[in-house]
Amino acid sequence: MSINTEIKRIYEVQSNPKNVLALRNSSYQDRIAKIKSIYNYILNKSNHDRIAEALYKDLRKSNEEVITTEMTPVILTIKEVCKKLKHWMKDEHVPSPVTMVGMSSFIKYESKGNILIIGPWNYPFQLAIYPLVYAIAAGNTAIIKPSEFSSNTANAISIMIKELFDENEVAVVEGGIPEATALLALPFNHIHFTGSPKVGKIVMEAAAKNLTAVTLELGGKSPVIIDGSTNLNSTAEKVCWGKTLNSGQTCIAPDFALVQENALDGFVEGFKRACEKFYDPNKKGIDQSKDYGRIINDTNFDRVLALLEDAKENGAKVEFGGEVNKQDRYIQPTLLSNINMEMKIMQDEIFGPILPVVPFKNKEDVTELLNSFPSPLALYIMSNNKDNTKYFLDHTVAGGTCINELMLTSVNPHLPFGGVNNSGVGKTGGKHSFMDFSNQRGVIKRKYGNSIKLIYPPFNKQIFKYFQKIIKF
Repeated sequence: MSINTEIKRIYEVQSNPKNVLALRNSSYQDRIAKIKSIYNYILNKSNHDRIAEALYKDLRKSNEEVITTEMTPVILTIKEVCKKLKHWMKDEHVPSPVTMVGMSSFIKYESKGNILIIGPWNYPFQLAIYPLVYAIAAGNTAIIKPSEFSSNTANAISIMIKELFDENEVAVVEGGIPEATALLALPFNHIHFTGSPKVGKIVMEAAAKNLTAVTLELGGKSPVIIDGSTNLNSTAEKVCWGKTLNSGQTCIAPDFALVQENALDGFVEGFKRACEKFYDPNKKGIDQSKDYGRIINDTNFDRVLALLEDAKENGAKVEFGGEVNKQDRYIQPTLLSNINMEMKIMQDEIFGPILPVVPFKNKEDVTELLNSFPSPLALYIMSNNKDNTKYFLDHTVAGGTCINELMLTSVNPHLPFGGVNNSGVGKTGGKHSFMDFSNQRGVIKRKYGNSIKLIYPPFNKQIFKYFQKIIKF
């Protein structure tokens, strides 16, 4: 059976009207039971070990990092959904204007139908299962297309889904570009994509042909502003952690740092100490650390290395790091100074453990530079100066912002998470995700009377007097 034929078969099984309707009208208890099956599966030690082994093979993630960045976010999401789903599914009554006397109005949340989830390779388990939980919560079917770059994790996800779900509800399609292309040609009701802006445009173009709704969680060059008013050692430690987690392969990682020129030396020294504290406390080399990951594949290794080499050739100074090992896909955490905007490293998203540092004199220079870039997925402000903080918030645009903290813009389920234009389309997290996968049907119900007859033809002058009174009221 060809790729296209098999994919169409799965899609048609899920798209069966009776199947879609049954899931749309399923109870919150039924949905929670399905979601809890995922929870119980990943808490099982043998299942956890199999998934963790796959993540180690793909990205050299330690078990501790798997727990904190892959498993725990999914577990917390499931707990939040199970706690709130009954309330989310209820009809939401809204006020009716005076012109609708005798009528009530409410929003009915109903499933969109068929969801396509295209997962990324950097957090391949979390960012495939996280949207799946909300797709199920909203009563949809789902096809997951994990990234072929993290093939071991893709296979682990496939094994899990086959064990937990019938394919008429949830299925996994493994593979690369041919499989993704075949899926994108189908008229899904919603596509949830996590990845680069470049591929996001391809997804959006394909979705437009079927007028399919999309959620695009992308990325871009997320900056961190350091104005020198905080403890530089603590600030440098936070930035180092955010930049080196998963070897820098995180969509909300700080892409470059803007540092007040008087604080530059202190930040550089603090960053060096933090890297050694995290990954080389025994002076055996960062490459020997069990907690430091690797670049996903040779293609991305070459891409990140090319950015580093171009920066060095154009005058960038390596303040720390710079060591690489292609055979091991290892790039040492690297801090660069003497940066100019013509360097490729300041034009492309780095998505690796290299941090360019750009000094600034005043806050106006910062916002002028940032507003020359597309709006980022995240903006970080490290400042104890209230005036500076307010200025940076008021004079920039970003999907989310952390003040004196990093990497937390996606953690609070009560806040919307997502980008702006180039860094993303749509918002997720908590009820935002439930609504994203739901059709919000507006319903008007006549309870008594029939005042609407006043605007039936033939028209008379009394109608205008009636509406004049309403307008004044």
